[in-house]
Amino acid sequence: MPAQKVETGHQDTVHDVVMDYYGKRLATASSDNTIKIVGVSNSASQHLATLTGHQGPVWQVAWAHPKFGSLLASCSYDGRVILWKEGNQNEWTQAHVFDDHKSSVNSIAWAPHELGLCLACGSSDGNISVFTAKADSGWETTKIDQAHPVGVTSVSWAPSTAPGALVGSGLLDTVQKLCSGGCDNTVKVWKLTNGVWKMDCFPALQMHVDWVRDVAWAPNLGLPKSTIASASQDGKVIIWTVAKDGDQWEGKVLHDFKAPVWRVSWSLTGNILAVADGNNSVTLWKEEVDGEWQQIPNAEYGLQEQPRAHIMY
Repeated sequence: MPAQKVETGHQDTVHDVVMDYYGKRLATASSDNTIKIVGVSNSASQHLATLTGHQGPVWQVAWAHPKFGSLLASCSYDGRVILWKEGNQNEWTQAHVFDDHKSSVNSIAWAPHELGLCLACGSSDGNISVFTAKADSGWETTKIDQAHPVGVTSVSWAPSTAPGALVGSGLLDTVQKLCSGGCDNTVKVWKLTNGVWKMDCFPALQMHVDWVRDVAWAPNLGLPKSTIASASQDGKVIIWTVAKDGDQWEGKVLHDFKAPVWRVSWSLTGNILAVADGNNSVTLWKEEVDGEWQQIPNAEYGLQEQPRAHIMY
Protein backbone atom coordinates (compact mmCIF):
# COMPACT_ATOMS: atom_id res chain seq x y z
CA MET A 1 0.00 0.00 0.00
CA PRO A 2 1.27 3.52 -0.70
CA ALA A 3 2.62 5.62 2.15
CA GLN A 4 0.12 8.02 3.65
CA LYS A 5 1.21 11.36 5.00
CA VAL A 6 -0.49 12.42 8.21
CA GLU A 7 -0.49 16.09 9.20
CA THR A 8 -0.37 16.12 13.00
CA GLY A 9 -0.60 19.86 13.50
CA HIS A 10 2.23 19.82 16.08
CA GLN A 11 4.39 22.92 16.37
CA ASP A 12 7.59 21.04 17.26
CA THR A 13 9.32 17.64 17.02
CA VAL A 14 7.07 14.56 17.20
CA HIS A 15 8.64 11.95 19.50
CA ASP A 16 6.09 9.14 19.46
CA VAL A 17 3.27 7.89 17.26
CA VAL A 18 1.10 5.00 18.42
CA MET A 19 -1.92 3.46 16.73
CA ASP A 20 -4.89 2.35 18.83
CA TYR A 21 -6.05 -1.28 19.16
CA TYR A 22 -8.41 -1.03 16.18
CA GLY A 23 -6.04 0.86 13.89
CA LYS A 24 -8.49 3.76 13.57
CA ARG A 25 -6.71 6.47 15.54
CA LEU A 26 -3.17 7.71 16.12
CA ALA A 27 -1.92 9.39 19.28
CA THR A 28 1.15 11.59 18.81
CA ALA A 29 3.48 13.13 21.41
CA SER A 30 5.52 16.27 20.80
CA SER A 31 8.00 18.79 22.17
CA ASP A 32 5.20 21.37 21.89
CA ASN A 33 3.95 19.85 25.21
CA THR A 34 0.77 18.44 23.63
CA ILE A 35 -0.70 15.12 22.53
CA LYS A 36 -2.85 14.95 19.44
CA ILE A 37 -5.42 12.34 18.46
CA VAL A 38 -5.76 11.81 14.72
CA GLY A 39 -8.34 9.65 12.96
CA VAL A 40 -6.91 7.65 10.06
CA SER A 41 -8.51 5.80 7.17
CA ASN A 42 -7.15 4.37 3.93
CA SER A 43 -7.38 7.69 2.16
CA ALA A 44 -7.29 10.51 4.70
CA SER A 45 -6.54 11.65 8.24
CA GLN A 46 -8.54 13.95 10.49
CA HIS A 47 -7.57 15.87 13.63
CA LEU A 48 -9.85 14.76 16.47
CA ALA A 49 -8.45 16.24 19.70
CA THR A 50 -5.52 18.06 21.31
CA LEU A 51 -4.65 17.10 24.88
CA THR A 52 -2.92 19.76 26.98
CA GLY A 53 -1.63 19.44 30.52
CA HIS A 54 2.07 18.62 30.38
CA GLN A 55 4.57 21.38 31.18
CA GLY A 56 7.37 19.98 29.03
CA PRO A 57 8.06 17.85 25.95
CA VAL A 58 5.93 14.69 25.80
CA TRP A 59 8.14 11.69 25.04
CA GLN A 60 5.74 8.76 24.73
CA VAL A 61 2.06 7.85 24.61
CA ALA A 62 0.45 4.43 25.16
CA TRP A 63 -3.11 3.22 24.54
CA ALA A 64 -4.59 0.90 27.15
CA HIS A 65 -6.39 -2.24 25.98
CA PRO A 66 -10.00 -1.32 25.02
CA LYS A 67 -11.42 -3.71 27.63
CA PHE A 68 -10.49 -0.97 30.13
CA GLY A 69 -12.30 1.72 28.14
CA SER A 70 -10.78 4.48 26.03
CA LEU A 71 -7.63 5.33 28.01
CA LEU A 72 -4.34 6.86 26.96
CA ALA A 73 -1.21 7.37 29.06
CA SER A 74 1.50 9.96 28.38
CA CYS A 75 4.89 10.75 29.93
CA SER A 76 6.91 13.92 29.82
CA TYR A 77 10.10 15.79 30.62
CA ASP A 78 8.04 17.48 33.37
CA GLY A 79 8.34 14.29 35.46
CA ARG A 80 4.64 13.47 35.27
CA VAL A 81 2.61 10.66 33.78
CA ILE A 82 -0.95 11.61 32.84
CA LEU A 83 -3.76 9.12 32.32
CA TRP A 84 -6.34 10.50 29.87
CA LYS A 85 -9.91 9.17 29.64
CA GLU A 86 -12.30 9.68 26.77
CA GLY A 87 -15.87 10.41 27.88
CA ASN A 88 -18.02 11.57 25.01
CA GLN A 89 -16.42 10.87 21.65
CA ASN A 90 -13.20 12.90 21.24
CA GLU A 91 -13.67 14.60 24.63
CA TRP A 92 -10.68 13.78 26.85
CA THR A 93 -10.11 14.57 30.51
CA GLN A 94 -7.24 13.90 32.92
CA ALA A 95 -8.34 10.82 34.88
CA HIS A 96 -5.18 10.66 36.99
CA VAL A 97 -1.76 12.30 37.29
CA PHE A 98 1.20 10.31 38.64
CA ASP A 99 3.94 12.58 39.95
CA ASP A 100 6.12 10.06 41.79
CA HIS A 101 9.21 10.79 39.68
CA LYS A 102 11.59 13.66 40.33
CA SER A 103 12.83 14.12 36.77
CA SER A 104 11.91 13.31 33.18
CA VAL A 105 9.76 10.21 32.62
CA ASN A 106 11.16 8.80 29.38
CA SER A 107 9.15 5.65 28.73
CA ILE A 108 5.79 4.11 29.57
CA ALA A 109 4.28 0.72 28.75
CA TRP A 110 0.96 -0.95 29.59
CA ALA A 111 1.23 -4.52 30.83
CA PRO A 112 -0.49 -7.33 28.90
CA HIS A 113 -4.22 -6.89 29.56
CA GLU A 114 -4.40 -10.29 31.30
CA LEU A 115 -2.47 -8.72 34.19
CA GLY A 116 -5.05 -5.97 34.68
CA LEU A 117 -4.68 -2.22 34.16
CA CYS A 118 -1.00 -1.82 34.96
CA LEU A 119 1.48 0.81 33.72
CA ALA A 120 5.29 0.73 33.94
CA CYS A 121 7.24 4.00 33.80
CA GLY A 122 10.98 4.59 33.45
CA SER A 123 12.61 7.86 34.51
CA SER A 124 15.85 9.82 34.38
CA ASP A 125 15.84 9.65 38.20
CA GLY A 126 16.98 6.02 37.78
CA ASN A 127 13.75 4.47 39.02
CA ILE A 128 11.00 2.40 37.44
CA SER A 129 7.49 2.70 38.88
CA VAL A 130 4.60 0.33 38.23
CA PHE A 131 1.06 1.61 38.82
CA THR A 132 -1.76 -0.95 39.10
CA ALA A 133 -5.45 -0.03 39.19
CA LYS A 134 -7.34 -1.30 42.24
CA ALA A 135 -11.01 -2.23 42.48
CA ASP A 136 -11.78 0.92 44.49
CA SER A 137 -10.52 3.14 41.62
CA GLY A 138 -7.29 3.86 43.48
CA TRP A 139 -3.80 2.91 42.36
CA GLU A 140 -1.22 0.65 43.93
CA THR A 141 2.42 1.61 43.35
CA THR A 142 5.43 -0.69 43.28
CA LYS A 143 8.91 0.56 42.49
CA ILE A 144 12.27 -0.60 41.26
CA ASP A 145 14.58 1.88 42.94
CA GLN A 146 17.75 2.72 41.02
CA ALA A 147 17.03 0.23 38.27
CA HIS A 148 19.57 2.12 36.14
CA PRO A 149 21.10 4.72 38.50
CA VAL A 150 22.15 7.13 35.72
CA GLY A 151 18.71 7.02 34.07
CA VAL A 152 16.10 4.69 32.59
CA THR A 153 15.42 5.22 28.89
CA SER A 154 12.95 2.45 28.08
CA VAL A 155 10.65 -0.22 29.51
CA SER A 156 8.84 -3.14 27.88
CA TRP A 157 6.66 -5.91 29.34
CA ALA A 158 7.15 -9.61 28.79
CA PRO A 159 4.21 -11.57 27.36
CA SER A 160 1.89 -12.71 30.15
CA THR A 161 2.41 -16.40 29.41
CA ALA A 162 5.60 -18.45 29.53
CA PRO A 163 7.43 -19.31 26.28
CA GLY A 164 5.94 -22.23 24.39
CA ALA A 165 2.41 -21.74 25.72
CA LEU A 166 -0.29 -22.38 23.13
CA VAL A 167 -3.67 -20.78 22.68
CA GLY A 168 -6.45 -22.86 24.18
CA SER A 169 -4.18 -24.80 26.52
CA GLY A 170 -6.37 -24.02 29.52
CA LEU A 171 -5.58 -21.79 32.47
CA LEU A 172 -1.97 -20.69 32.45
CA ASP A 173 0.04 -19.11 35.20
CA THR A 174 0.56 -15.49 34.27
CA VAL A 175 4.06 -14.07 34.32
CA GLN A 176 4.86 -10.55 35.49
CA LYS A 177 8.17 -9.56 33.99
CA LEU A 178 9.54 -6.52 32.27
CA CYS A 179 12.81 -5.39 30.74
CA SER A 180 14.48 -2.01 30.83
CA GLY A 181 17.26 -0.13 29.08
CA GLY A 182 19.36 2.65 30.52
CA CYS A 183 22.10 5.24 30.25
CA ASP A 184 24.45 2.69 31.88
CA ASN A 185 24.52 0.87 28.49
CA THR A 186 22.75 -2.19 29.94
CA VAL A 187 19.51 -4.11 29.51
CA LYS A 188 17.97 -5.60 32.65
CA VAL A 189 15.13 -8.07 33.22
CA TRP A 190 12.83 -7.78 36.25
CA LYS A 191 10.33 -10.21 37.78
CA LEU A 192 7.59 -9.54 40.32
CA THR A 193 7.76 -12.09 43.14
CA ASN A 194 5.55 -11.79 46.24
CA GLY A 195 4.86 -8.13 45.46
CA VAL A 196 8.54 -7.19 45.08
CA TRP A 197 10.40 -6.53 41.81
CA LYS A 198 13.74 -8.30 41.62
CA MET A 199 16.35 -8.52 38.91
CA ASP A 200 15.89 -11.72 36.90
CA CYS A 201 19.12 -11.74 34.90
CA PHE A 202 22.60 -12.06 36.31
CA PRO A 203 24.63 -10.21 35.41
CA ALA A 204 22.89 -7.35 33.59
CA LEU A 205 22.87 -7.79 29.79
CA GLN A 206 25.85 -5.81 28.57
CA MET A 207 27.00 -5.78 24.96
CA HIS A 208 26.23 -2.17 24.09
CA VAL A 209 28.92 0.47 24.55
CA ASP A 210 26.62 3.50 24.70
CA TRP A 211 23.15 4.37 25.96
CA VAL A 212 20.40 1.84 25.31
CA ARG A 213 17.70 3.88 23.57
CA ASP A 214 14.90 1.30 23.39
CA VAL A 215 13.99 -2.24 24.42
CA ALA A 216 11.17 -4.40 23.09
CA TRP A 217 10.14 -7.83 24.40
CA ALA A 218 8.79 -9.99 21.58
CA PRO A 219 5.41 -11.78 21.66
CA ASN A 220 6.16 -15.47 22.18
CA LEU A 221 2.90 -17.38 21.81
CA GLY A 222 3.87 -20.85 20.67
CA LEU A 223 7.54 -19.88 20.39
CA PRO A 224 10.01 -21.88 22.52
CA LYS A 225 12.09 -18.96 23.81
CA SER A 226 11.96 -15.44 25.18
CA THR A 227 13.36 -12.69 22.95
CA ILE A 228 14.24 -9.05 23.63
CA ALA A 229 15.52 -6.54 21.09
CA SER A 230 17.62 -3.61 22.28
CA ALA A 231 18.60 -0.50 20.30
CA SER A 232 21.50 1.74 21.22
CA GLN A 233 23.23 5.03 20.63
CA ASP A 234 26.20 2.84 19.60
CA GLY A 235 24.45 2.03 16.30
CA LYS A 236 23.72 -1.61 17.05
CA VAL A 237 20.56 -3.63 17.60
CA ILE A 238 21.09 -6.72 19.73
CA ILE A 239 18.72 -9.70 19.93
CA TRP A 240 18.74 -11.33 23.37
CA THR A 241 17.28 -14.83 23.82
CA VAL A 242 16.82 -17.31 26.64
CA ALA A 243 15.24 -20.77 26.47
CA LYS A 244 13.86 -21.01 29.99
CA ASP A 245 13.88 -19.35 33.40
CA GLY A 246 17.25 -19.51 35.09
CA ASP A 247 19.29 -19.89 31.92
CA GLN A 248 21.72 -17.19 30.81
CA TRP A 249 20.49 -14.71 28.21
CA GLU A 250 22.54 -14.78 25.01
CA GLY A 251 23.05 -11.72 22.82
CA LYS A 252 23.61 -11.55 19.08
CA VAL A 253 24.17 -8.38 17.04
CA LEU A 254 21.37 -8.02 14.50
CA HIS A 255 23.16 -5.29 12.55
CA ASP A 256 25.44 -2.27 12.94
CA PHE A 257 23.51 0.68 11.50
CA LYS A 258 26.48 3.09 11.78
CA ALA A 259 24.16 5.66 13.37
CA PRO A 260 22.15 5.87 16.61
CA VAL A 261 19.21 3.46 16.67
CA TRP A 262 16.14 5.08 18.19
CA ARG A 263 13.37 2.49 18.32
CA VAL A 264 12.65 -1.21 17.85
CA SER A 265 9.17 -2.72 17.54
CA TRP A 266 7.93 -6.29 16.98
CA SER A 267 5.13 -7.49 14.75
CA LEU A 268 2.16 -9.02 16.59
CA THR A 269 3.45 -12.52 15.84
CA GLY A 270 6.93 -11.69 17.12
CA ASN A 271 8.78 -12.83 13.99
CA ILE A 272 9.46 -9.47 12.29
CA LEU A 273 11.35 -6.58 13.87
CA ALA A 274 11.08 -2.97 12.69
CA VAL A 275 14.06 -0.70 13.38
CA ALA A 276 14.11 3.11 13.22
CA ASP A 277 17.61 4.56 12.95
CA GLY A 278 19.53 7.81 12.68
CA ASN A 279 20.04 7.30 8.95
CA ASN A 280 16.40 8.46 8.62
CA SER A 281 15.17 5.01 7.65
CA VAL A 282 12.96 2.23 8.97
CA THR A 283 13.94 -1.34 8.07
CA LEU A 284 12.24 -4.70 8.65
CA TRP A 285 14.16 -7.80 9.77
CA LYS A 286 13.25 -11.49 9.96
CA GLU A 287 15.00 -14.45 11.55
CA GLU A 288 15.85 -17.18 9.05
CA VAL A 289 15.72 -20.92 9.71
CA ASP A 290 19.47 -20.97 10.41
CA GLY A 291 19.03 -18.38 13.17
CA GLU A 292 20.58 -15.52 11.18
CA TRP A 293 18.69 -12.23 10.88
CA GLN A 294 18.13 -10.86 7.39
CA GLN A 295 16.68 -7.57 6.23
CA ILE A 296 13.43 -8.04 4.34
CA PRO A 297 14.16 -6.76 0.81
CA ASN A 298 12.17 -3.84 -0.58
CA ALA A 299 10.98 -2.94 2.92
CA GLU A 300 13.05 0.12 3.70
CA TYR A 301 11.28 3.39 4.33
CA GLY A 302 13.29 6.59 3.97
CA LEU A 303 12.06 9.50 6.06
CA GLN A 304 12.90 13.20 5.95
CA GLU A 305 13.23 13.40 9.73
CA GLN A 306 14.84 11.03 12.19
CA PRO A 307 12.18 8.40 12.96
CA ARG A 308 12.11 8.01 16.74
CA ALA A 309 8.52 6.84 16.96
CA HIS A 310 7.10 3.41 17.67
CA ILE A 311 6.32 1.39 14.60
CA MET A 312 2.98 -0.41 14.90
CA TYR A 313 1.83 -2.86 12.24
